[in-house]
Amino acid sequence: MRQKFTTEIKKHEGINGAYIEIPFDVEDVFGAKRVKVKAYFEGKEYRGSIVRMAGCYMLGLTQALRKEIGKEPGDTITVEVEKDEEERIIEMPEDFIIALEQQPSAKEYFEKLSFTSKKEYVTWITEAKKAETRKTRIEKAVIMLAMNKKLK
Repeated sequence: MRQKFTTEIKKHEGINGAYIEIPFDVEDVFGAKRVKVKAYFEGKEYRGSIVRMAGCYMLGLTQALRKEIGKEPGDTITVEVEKDEEERIIEMPEDFIIALEQQPSAKEYFEKLSFTSKKEYVTWITEAKKAETRKTRIEKAVIMLAMNKKLK
């Protein structure tokens, strides 16, 4: 069941992060304290997870999403959320797959990452405009993954 509400975008202290608080009892509505959702901000679909932290339910908004919808902390926004039961699949670029195959520890760590963390790596690589930038990003990604580091 889709839930619609208006809320303020809040800022995470000390970082360029933002979130919204969910104004209803997520466990009552969706049957869990942590739930994967499809959220719609200004008509833009975003897939994420509602989590319970600091005594409230919240959903993070990435910098890219905020830029796309033209909203920042302090702005009011109308949001719709519904439980996301679709399988989350990331289309992996062939050159990144090959690089991971050559570094088993990097591949193993990548496979353990959340959908969102995997998507951040793939997006970072595929958004490179030049072939040499893409190649450099793949090399950096493999090194970071081999060191068990998420992309920040």
